[in-house]
Amino acid sequence: MRVLQNLSRITFYLAILPLVCGVCGWQSWLLWSWLTSPPVKSNQAVTPTKLQVLIPPGTAAGQIGFDLHSAGVIRSPQAWKLWSLWLTTADKEGGFKAGTYELSPTQSLPEVADKIWRGEVAQSSFTIPEGWSIKQMAKYFESQGYFKADEFIATTKVIPYEKYPWLPKNLPHLEGFLFPDTYKLPSDSLTPNQVVGIMLDRFAQIALPVYQQGKDQTKLNLLEWTTLGSIVEKESVIPQERQIIAGVFAERLRRGMRLETDPTVEYGLGIQQTADQPLTYAQVRTQSPYNTYLNPGLPPTPIAAPGIASLQASLNPEPTEYLFFVARYDGTHVFSKTLAQHEAAKNAIRQQRNSRQ
Repeated sequence: MRVLQNLSRITFYLAILPLVCGVCGWQSWLLWSWLTSPPVKSNQAVTPTKLQVLIPPGTAAGQIGFDLHSAGVIRSPQAWKLWSLWLTTADKEGGFKAGTYELSPTQSLPEVADKIWRGEVAQSSFTIPEGWSIKQMAKYFESQGYFKADEFIATTKVIPYEKYPWLPKNLPHLEGFLFPDTYKLPSDSLTPNQVVGIMLDRFAQIALPVYQQGKDQTKLNLLEWTTLGSIVEKESVIPQERQIIAGVFAERLRRGMRLETDPTVEYGLGIQQTADQPLTYAQVRTQSPYNTYLNPGLPPTPIAAPGIASLQASLNPEPTEYLFFVARYDGTHVFSKTLAQHEAAKNAIRQQRNSRQ
């Protein structure tokens, strides 16, 4: 073993001999220090500090050096070759790994090499807000250049029961079970299947235990709980109102009343109302499995991705005598116990808006 180590060191010194030929002592050290130093000083703000460099599988160490030099990350491909040789002769386990790397010309050559040797590939992140539907997620992923929207939608219609047996049976799609959160993952391996998998994993890690621990205190099954949570998510703007909104819906369900909530109508019709273009009477009277003005009980599936706060509120709704609520234009609501009070509140809000216009 000692003989092999000595041969490795000899090979290394022979390799650097041409580099330092004609230069000796401290001069060779200065030259080597310069060749391995960052190409750009950290205070040179005009130069980009982060660069994405792709190293395809099977790329030789020498080619990696030329690619890094071309990208402006290192000063010398020859110095890279020498440093690569040292890594392979220093009993360091592993090797340069393929992937997309986020590198900086303010890093030294050894720092860059160490990062690629350890396989610290670049991390990309994406954020799915609470209340987004699958269609909104699909548009977002396409706008970010990850993949086509229709590819994502098609993937969400394939229910992976073999990996996630807890998913409710006979789901037409995964609406409501793709947990809204911020995710980090390797930027060079983002596919619809991967996204669906990590979002279902997050639901299983965060939401599912909440239901399993509290299911004895509700009559709702997992699908119904997630569906109610998605409606609460769409109706709640102010966090302080979330539990009372859940309480209104729970009380209406208990009494056998229709939920009569606008977001379900919007979901069924594939539209989104605004303050200037609210739902019309004809739209509210349009038959759809999701129209809770016409159909009793909950819609057949969730209508969006509920966050954990809305799911918890749906599991522990605030007891209330309120049966109605109407939104003000600042996101808060007026809650009423009777239909007459509810109609008066709607008229007052409408008049207030008209006077401001």
